[in-house]
This record gives sequence, C-alpha cells and structure tokens, in this order.
Amino acid sequence: QVQLVESGGGLVQAGGSLRLSCAASGRTFSDYAMGWFRQAPGKERERVAAISWGGGTTYYADSVKGRFTISRDNAKNTVYLQMNSLKPEDTAVYYCAASSDSRGAYTNQYDYWGQGTQVTVSS
Repeated sequence: QVQLVESGGGLVQAGGSLRLSCAASGRTFSDYAMGWFRQAPGKERERVAAISWGGGTTYYADSVKGRFTISRDNAKNTVYLQMNSLKPEDTAVYYCAASSDSRGAYTNQYDYWGQGTQVTVSS
C-alpha cells in the first residue's frame, strides 16, 4: 500500500502561483511514477501532469503546458506541482496518484490516490 497526502491548495487570484505537495508513505516511492489529476464540478477528471520514477520523463496536459511544472524528491518521498499564471479554469480539486505501470509518465493507470486538495482561482 502507498498512502498519499496532498497539501498546498488554497485560494489565489488569477495570475498567481501555488505549489502543491504530495507526501507518500508505505512502499518504495521511487518504484512509482507519479501523477497529478484534477476534477472540477461537473467535469471529468483530467490528468494534468506526470513524472517517471527517476524524474527524467514528464508529461503535461496541453491546458497547463508552460505554466505548471511537476517534480519529485525521492529522498523526501514527495512530488510537487508548481502552478504559475493560474487561471479561473484551473479551479478544481487536485489529486496526486501513484502508478507501478511500466509506461511510467505516460501511463493512465494509477494504483493509489490521495484525498485531494482544493485549488480555487478567482478572477
């Protein structure tokens, strides 16, 4: 089992920044690719960003490219999502997830999920 706990969400004005963190415990963190997802009310869950086990490969949704950066610190068992130039349409609950799938950052199959953290961007 892997336990994931997100933090860092909150209320920010459009154009502002937030950094989300996801702390993992349980199994070996570096065995898992990590992803960030979001879900806004009435919308489907969207994969926002992902990172491979060692951090060498990343994936970003087109909607966040150039604004969001995913990173990980395997020594701290933590994955981060730096969000800059936030827009009202980024408002959602953000979830981190862990995947043991061999496709790494390109997988859409995740084994473990956190509880989520709310991000609200005001206009």
